[in-house]
Amino acid sequence: MDCSVFIATSLDGFIARADGSVDWLSLVESPGEDYGYQRFFDSIDTLLIGRRTYDLALGFDPWPYHGKRCIVLSHQQTPARHGEEFFAGEVSELAARLASTGAKRVYVDGGAVIRQFLRAGLISDLTLSVIPLLLGGGITLFDSENPGDLKLELLSSRSFPSGLVQLHYRLPSTGT
Repeated sequence: MDCSVFIATSLDGFIARADGSVDWLSLVESPGEDYGYQRFFDSIDTLLIGRRTYDLALGFDPWPYHGKRCIVLSHQQTPARHGEEFFAGEVSELAARLASTGAKRVYVDGGAVIRQFLRAGLISDLTLSVIPLLLGGGITLFDSENPGDLKLELLSSRSFPSGLVQLHYRLPSTGT
């Protein structure tokens, strides 16, 4: 099973404003350009998202994860609105359970969830879309608790007319 990240970040490493807003992503919106997101989304069978990402997604119409198994990592259980599941526990336990039930490629999204999966050595590949903007503060993608000296292999890089630069990395194999 592969656990993949596909996320946008400001040039200074923030994935959202301090209040969780991602309004700044509109800076690179361009008609007909999704920066490979649909191809990526079509390749996954399961989503693992954090509570804040889930709360943000609930505001979208239509539900952006339709047709995919969606698991929300949260200590707070609420009624499912779109067939999503909730999980509270160790991410290595969740990954093992998903692998044993046939998950092939899992989309890991949300800063805290991504950091948990990185610390557990469970991320297979990471696609970063770097937006040409300095936010100066907000929610970071990486923090000081990430594994140190984690060497990544660059698989591809691509720049777009909007100024967005997309980097795709493979992480060291962990045997998942």
